[in-house]
Amino acid sequence: MTDLVTLGETMALFTARRVGLLRHAREFDLGVGGAESNVAIGVTRLGLRAAWIGRVGADELGELVRSTLTGEHVDTSRAVVDPGAPTGLMIKGRRTADLVDVGYYRAASAGSRLCPDDLDPELVRSARVLHVTGITPALSVSAHEAVRAAVAEARAAGVPVSMDVNYRRGLWTPAEAASVLRGLVAAADVLFVTEAEARLLVEGDDPEGLASALAALGPRHVLVKLGARGAVELSDGEVRRAAPYPVTELDPVGAGDAFAAGWLTGWLDEAAPERRLSTACAAGAFAVTASGDWESLPRRADLALLTRSDGVNR
Repeated sequence: MTDLVTLGETMALFTARRVGLLRHAREFDLGVGGAESNVAIGVTRLGLRAAWIGRVGADELGELVRSTLTGEHVDTSRAVVDPGAPTGLMIKGRRTADLVDVGYYRAASAGSRLCPDDLDPELVRSARVLHVTGITPALSVSAHEAVRAAVAEARAAGVPVSMDVNYRRGLWTPAEAASVLRGLVAAADVLFVTEAEARLLVEGDDPEGLASALAALGPRHVLVKLGARGAVELSDGEVRRAAPYPVTELDPVGAGDAFAAGWLTGWLDEAAPERRLSTACAAGAFAVTASGDWESLPRRADLALLTRSDGVNR
């Protein structure tokens, strides 16, 4: 049995090494990144099993995506190599020391051609949880249909559905997103959302109120991510608030995916509610301490490092 199955687009990622306008960058680091695969890597690093369904081009960047995920023990055996479209590209720069700028080149990419036929129904039905995001439905009609088909397959088999709203304003307008995302939220058992994303879908005066309004749409567990202010969880009618771990932030991209991976791992492990929320916050904290979407995600043994006071691990 696979603990977590997810689907979506993973792209090649070029990260500029210098701060300033991208046009002046001369050196880049090459890696990969994608919201869903970030969560899959986060789960495997914490000791569970994950599988990723997606499409990549028949090119070197597609090989990079598959080999990287496989190297992180994510099952990529259901990934489709598409000879008719290129692997998508993400370019990340730092306009100032405090502002990360991310651009996407994914129009007509292999990942945007994800479709229901790419799904392995048996894999979805045998998972302990299906994780989807609001990014994939925005990529294309066929990608939206793939997410809907996966969710329907999971629900028919009694597999819990986890969803991260992950709103991307470059892909669709708030009104377009809200009409689609509300349907997916209603089908989810677990929902991850930022405070701003929550306000796309419901009204509320504070994180607790937003969580309550979102829970009324269907999810049993609502996690409102508050960044440097921690997080609020509403599960089965009970509210919990978690404080953030104090760390030095170098790159905020991927923190939400790490948070989701940490919480889902704790949930699948049947950890106490306070423990799973603490693990989520710790994973999110680790994610921002180094460059890259997933490279600094923790393993179980790493989680205790955030509470050390001496600053030296010998």
